[in-house]
Amino acid sequence: MIRDTHPPLAKEGWLHIAFTAAAAVLVYIFFGFWWSLPLWLAVLFVVQFFRDPKRVIPQRPNIAVAPADGKVVFVGAATDPYLNRAAVKISIFMNVFSVHSNRAPVAGRVEKVWYSPGKYFNAVLDKASELNERNAIWLKTENGEDVVCVQVAGLIARRILCYAEASQHMQRGERYGFIRFGSRVDVYLPEGFQTRARLGDWVSAGADVLGQFTP
Repeated sequence: MIRDTHPPLAKEGWLHIAFTAAAAVLVYIFFGFWWSLPLWLAVLFVVQFFRDPKRVIPQRPNIAVAPADGKVVFVGAATDPYLNRAAVKISIFMNVFSVHSNRAPVAGRVEKVWYSPGKYFNAVLDKASELNERNAIWLKTENGEDVVCVQVAGLIARRILCYAEASQHMQRGERYGFIRFGSRVDVYLPEGFQTRARLGDWVSAGADVLGQFTP
């Protein structure tokens, strides 16, 4: 296993934390503690939302790890709309208290990146995969396995950040994006993928194993 070295607070949140903390300090100075209390609570919420804890990434061969923190809301056969193939789909729902940093489920080369504008339905609903704003990356492993990972905006989430680019090589568990304020991530894996994740499981990005590829 290896450990990642990303800062414990996501860079996407530094400005939000600084702005909220500055507002709390100013209100405290001019109006006192009780008037500033709601803002201090807001600071705590923003800090917990943008936390990005270090993860120990499993290095066993032929496995895929969770790309997001949250609850598994779908596991089963599906059609991969990006590669037009039969696939195994695993969906993970992130609420506002989840870590929202997204990580590569497998090591491989980024073959393509798709962005699709869309609606903002509750991300726990299956129709969110097809109708909501989303960003997908296609990863091809050294063994030739194709994995598509899709960031899906939610009811409150209005900002998907994806830093992956075509031809880039990514390591398993490497951080590649962030979604703000509640959302989901769908993973499309090859038919025959042996799933370990079960409906209702709570998983951690980069650390928990979703399953393994068929030899």
